[in-house]
Order: sequence, then C-alpha cells, then structure tokens
Amino acid sequence: MKIHDNGAHGAGEVTLHQLDFEIDGATCRATIDNVIIAGWTGREKDEVEHHIAELAAIGVNPPTQVPCFYRVGANLLTNAAVIDVAGSHSSGEVEFVLVSLAGGLHVGVGSDHTDRKVETYGVTVSKQMCPKPVGRELWKFSDVEAHWDELTLRSWVTRHGTRELYQEGLVTKMLAPRDVMRCYLGAPGVLPVGTAMYCGTLTVVGEIAGGERFEVELEDPRSKRTLQHAYMARCLAMTD
Repeated sequence: MKIHDNGAHGAGEVTLHQLDFEIDGATCRATIDNVIIAGWTGREKDEVEHHIAELAAIGVNPPTQVPCFYRVGANLLTNAAVIDVAGSHSSGEVEFVLVSLAGGLHVGVGSDHTDRKVETYGVTVSKQMCPKPVGRELWKFSDVEAHWDELTLRSWVTRHGTRELYQEGLVTKMLAPRDVMRCYLGAPGVLPVGTAMYCGTLTVVGEIAGGERFEVELEDPRSKRTLQHAYMARCLAMTD
C-alpha cells in the first residue's frame, strides 16, 4: 500500500469538519476527519493501463504502484452546489464514495475534482487543490453489498451551455469496496469511523476536459434508487 499524506497532526486545538448527510430519510450530522482519494483502482489490468494512458496524454506521470492512495484535507469535502477553483484547468470525475460513520459503512456518490494543470507536475498536490464534492444522500452499504456489481456510475459535463455524457459504466470497472479497503488498510477490515474514501473512476467519453457544471450519479437498478449530485465550478481569475 502506498499512501501520500499531505499533512501531519500537530499540537493544539483540532477543528472538526462536519457535514450533514441524508440516510433513510433522516438527517445525520457527521464528523469527517480523514479523506482519502484512491487512484488506479481498476479491477482489470488493461482498464488501469487505459486510464494511465488517458492521463499520460495530458501530461500526467504514471504511478509507481497501483492502487495508490492520497490523503487530502477533510475540509475539502463538501456537498455545496457551487465550488471555487483556480483558473479553468480543473475537471470532475464520478466516483463512489465510502463513508464510515458510527452507524456503519455507507456509500455515496461524489466527484474527485482535480486541477489538471497541476496534475502534470504533482498528482499529490493536484488532489489538494480543489474541493471534493459529495452528494448529501448516503445508502447503507449493507443494503447494496449483495448486488454491488449491478450498480452503474454516470457523469455529465456542461460546457458553454451544452450538456454531454462524460462517463458511464458499471462499478465492476473498479475494485469492489471491501477489496479497496483491504488494499488501503493492509488487511481485511472497514475504514475507521470518520473516514471518507473516493474509490476510483471510469474512463471518459472523449477527452478529459472541464466545464461550468458537473453532474454525477450512482444508480441501483435492483432497488430503483439513484444517488445524485450536481455542482457548478466557478473559475477564479488567475493574476499571474
């Protein structure tokens, strides 16, 4: 397991990061103190190599080990409808998100929004550059584990007012939740309470590129339920 830790625990007062989630129709205020971005989590070697090539095409160096885990600031996790990003170089990507709470393991849908320009010279830094959107609604993982491989991820991007399908595929493209947790923990187990983990993404339809609006969803056809989240990316002007 390779973990890129972007911060150290220091002495002094710790500010807890809290988000409100909806679980089975009830609001739950959760304290999140650890956010992990899992990369290159494809189940099939050729799919992983395709994604590596996809990123190499925009100048991103290949990983030295897969899967790879990046720790980012918990304060980046947000369910806001608008995020601020520096310049116009960033883009989102749909991922299922594991959220470990006192009531058990849950699953949500989010976007590993990443600065693609920074990514070409430092993947770890790029992961820290942008907010990490996540939907408010969560499912209990126990409710979907038995038919997990039937779930589908999708995303859409809106560029200059035109909405286009950006990603679509079964979650079978990525390691199953228990497998990605095992890789991260180094042994079978469940993420510590207060941890959110983005678990990898799909290849895109066309080229990797951003837009002014991004939508993500995780569909469960068996229960006819869908987790959804949408957000606007507001580009802040660069002054240098």
